[in-house]
Amino acid sequence: MKAHRPTIMGTRHMIAATQYLATEAGFKILEAGGNAIDAGVAAGIALGVVQPEFVNVAGVAPIIIYSAVENRIVTIPGLGTWPEALDRNYFKKNHGGKIPQGIMRTVVPAAPDAWITALERFGTMSFGEVAQSAISYARDGFPVYPLMSEIITDHEAEYRLFPSNVDLYLPKGRPPQTGEVFVQKALGATLQHMADQEVAARSRGREAGLAAARDAFYRGDIARAIVRYQKENGGILSAADLANYHSGYDEPVRTSFGDVELYACGPWCQGPSLLQAMNLLDAAELHKLGHNSTSYLHHITEAVKLAFADREAYFGDPRMIDVPIEAMLSRDYAKKRREMIRPDRAWPEMPPAGDPRKLAAERAAGGAPLMPERAFSAPELDTSHVCCIDKHGNVFAATPSDGSYNAPVIPELGIIPSPRGSQNWGDPDHPSGVAPGKRPRLTPSPAIALEPGRMKMPFGTPGGDVQTQAMLQVFLNIHLFGMDVQEAVEAPRVASYSYPSSFEPHAYHPGLLNMESRIDKATGEALGRLGHKIGWWPDWTWLAGAVCTVVADQASGVLKGGADPRRPSYALGL
Repeated sequence: MKAHRPTIMGTRHMIAATQYLATEAGFKILEAGGNAIDAGVAAGIALGVVQPEFVNVAGVAPIIIYSAVENRIVTIPGLGTWPEALDRNYFKKNHGGKIPQGIMRTVVPAAPDAWITALERFGTMSFGEVAQSAISYARDGFPVYPLMSEIITDHEAEYRLFPSNVDLYLPKGRPPQTGEVFVQKALGATLQHMADQEVAARSRGREAGLAAARDAFYRGDIARAIVRYQKENGGILSAADLANYHSGYDEPVRTSFGDVELYACGPWCQGPSLLQAMNLLDAAELHKLGHNSTSYLHHITEAVKLAFADREAYFGDPRMIDVPIEAMLSRDYAKKRREMIRPDRAWPEMPPAGDPRKLAAERAAGGAPLMPERAFSAPELDTSHVCCIDKHGNVFAATPSDGSYNAPVIPELGIIPSPRGSQNWGDPDHPSGVAPGKRPRLTPSPAIALEPGRMKMPFGTPGGDVQTQAMLQVFLNIHLFGMDVQEAVEAPRVASYSYPSSFEPHAYHPGLLNMESRIDKATGEALGRLGHKIGWWPDWTWLAGAVCTVVADQASGVLKGGADPRRPSYALGL
């Protein structure tokens, strides 16, 4: 066996998530007759309970779904907006253009609406049914696992900035220890209240029940508690901001890799950067170079740099800025940009952005020069993933997020309204600059790959800016090098940091390429001679992402689940 774990296989349904209790929650729903959307939502809500260091029930939840009945892919952004009361120059005037930790990072909580939106159109079960495991894990508790204890311990000082976070996340006055039972009674009561409101309205039908669960959060007692806490603590999120929010649906972006069609979420997140990087790579050339060879790692790293240069220059909320996404994903544009990858030399910094409208490899320089960060800053710690395929052929993938240490928890609710404002720029003139009603540029970005009539594959990962890079490498491991699913997930990875981080303070490390130490030292040294600044990770690190995926072989009817051991991920299926 080439992997440390077996690839989980089945013929009926399969689910994989970045925390094993969430996988179990989704699997229970599948076994009870629910479809992939019901199961994915159940696991997604559970992730906000059992991975509190990385995810919050009131955070973000971008979703991508393939509907077998409709034979189409849709996305649910699951991303909230800045309050309408925000002065777009507030952070420039008061914080030197920075977006500080705390309550002023708050955007409208989007995850509850996103989950219910998915259930309404594509699910079969009630909110209460799919939330039952999450309610139980919150109310009765679950055993703390090593990574959760490690992360909270490492960030204890940040948790202590907010008294309410100390009470919840530092029980006994210290970080929770592995094996201790972690209880979130207020969170359990919040979710139960939504389920109870649904039951009270179910006599009017399933849709009325789901609407009542949503209204409990966005218009009812939960909303009133959120607004009250905001007012008492200097926030500006209003009742109208909550009541008027609906995630809605969006069309995916797409490209192809041979016969495989790859779909991602739009430029309100970094999803298109995965497709851009793919367009910049030649499959035959990569295969000839060999898996994880010096030239192979150099080429994929340079492709990521070019994609991220365009991400920095153009990506933002497409409802409020003009993002030339069709031109950016065109083959003609990719051909021009590909010429900027030199086989004998790495870009020492982030390359210049291109000009997709003119199909030009480079555009004229503009704006303030990027300032390198002298010391390495680890990425923010928030994100998880769940993906699922059911017996009907429905496909679900979601990447819920928002951690618990950079903004205050509301004690009576047990939730932290989304602090995803950390992924904006305080400069309102930046493509992802702050503005009232605007959405941040999100890093969480689930994807689906399809080979019509032959293969279906939802996949995603936590990891901030590393997500695009980890997903790219796992995709190529499977579809270029023919690796088994679990082997592809476990194979050693690299990640570039030669771009401004998506997270405040947007740290920038020109040329830095981190590598897991299972890649041999000679390869690292050779990459260094090409101009990459090599940093070595341990053999296995959660910083390299934690990809989860399910691959359906439609010819054989076999489903294969892969779950990344870099975090407490598991796959289950039958």
